[in-house]
Amino acid sequence: MKYAVITFGCKVNQYESTAIDNAMRDAGFENAESNDNADIVIINSCSVTENGDKKAKHAVRAAKRLCADTIVVLTGCFPQAFPEKAKQSGADIICGTARRAEIPALVRSFIENREVNADMSLPDTFEEPDMSRTTAKTRAFIKIEDGCDRYCSYCVIPYARGKVRSRSLDSIAGEARICAEQGHRELVLVGINLSRYGSDIGCDLADAVNAASLPETVVRVRLSSLEPELMTDDLIAKLAGNSKLCPHFHLSLQSGCDATLKRMNRHYTSAEYLGLISRLRRFFPDCAITTDVMVGFAGETDEEFAQSLEFVRNAGFARVHVFTYSVRGGTAAEKRTDHIPESVKSERYAEMSAAADQIYRDFLAGSIGKTADVLIQKRTSPDFAAGLTPDYVPVRIYGSDAQKHDIVRVKITGAGDGYCTGKEMQT
Repeated sequence: MKYAVITFGCKVNQYESTAIDNAMRDAGFENAESNDNADIVIINSCSVTENGDKKAKHAVRAAKRLCADTIVVLTGCFPQAFPEKAKQSGADIICGTARRAEIPALVRSFIENREVNADMSLPDTFEEPDMSRTTAKTRAFIKIEDGCDRYCSYCVIPYARGKVRSRSLDSIAGEARICAEQGHRELVLVGINLSRYGSDIGCDLADAVNAASLPETVVRVRLSSLEPELMTDDLIAKLAGNSKLCPHFHLSLQSGCDATLKRMNRHYTSAEYLGLISRLRRFFPDCAITTDVMVGFAGETDEEFAQSLEFVRNAGFARVHVFTYSVRGGTAAEKRTDHIPESVKSERYAEMSAAADQIYRDFLAGSIGKTADVLIQKRTSPDFAAGLTPDYVPVRIYGSDAQKHDIVRVKITGAGDGYCTGKEMQT
């Protein structure tokens, strides 16, 4: 039988979908390569926003419309956080964020019995994934942590993912070796609350970076999203000791207004956040700082939004991802009575997004004249190769014969719409 995996959401979900794909292949199922001719459709869902839930439910309906006999598996954060809603989606098999390796057995059980009951409990320790085959992309993700204990007032993810669970350093090093053997030269460490890595097993994030850096052919290790209040001076200094770590830090902001941050149950002030940026730049002088910003959170006044907007404009970000607050069932913020009208949210989203667009244009323009090593990700055109610098600048290199996985020294000569252009330097 043939299967397809549909993935919504974050880098962790993308990684876990690769593990699901490996488990299905190992169990004797065949990858259909498209949803249209799949006997089994596995939907790996995201539940950060209400829209994520809607996308998952729509995907279930679409698979059933295509063929009523298709076996649909709904997995991920949506069914874990909202199991009763997931049961009403029309999916044949419901399973959560744990025990993904059991999906092939659940499918076989459903084929035989037309009924299946998956274990929805969350484990106490990190589950080792099947990553014998890695992604076809140039950069490989390695999941090193699961779970979150921050309980931001707007967020359902602690309920969907459970407590913090860290992967052993030996296991991280082992997967890094597999990635290196399969040609990957940049590894991206991902987790639900990455900054909390090691808090349960007696090590820290810098130790994980060092473990991932062990293969000689791995030349870059990048970190995904980080929680600001957990980035201590000692951790930053330790991270700076690894020359393979990319000088790019994604620090989740959510708001630049202290009053809003307090209602969100974020654990820092805007001044403390700026202090962290300053400390990072002391150790990584040319680092790029990227972030997420939420608009329209419950109780956000015009003045609070203006403060957040001003903060974002002046913090020195390289790139800003803007999103609109949506109420999530079961969270503390759901109970608030001061929710913002959708029309106001839309206006604020447009204004913050315009600022974010300008910030990114300025960041790209500021890269002109610099030299950098570019990891080639693709050649979709015979005219140029495209890749990323260590500080996350996308670069198109015209007149170069560089191929995927190559690293070339480039002088950045211009900035386009969402990317820079560069010229390969002769060695």
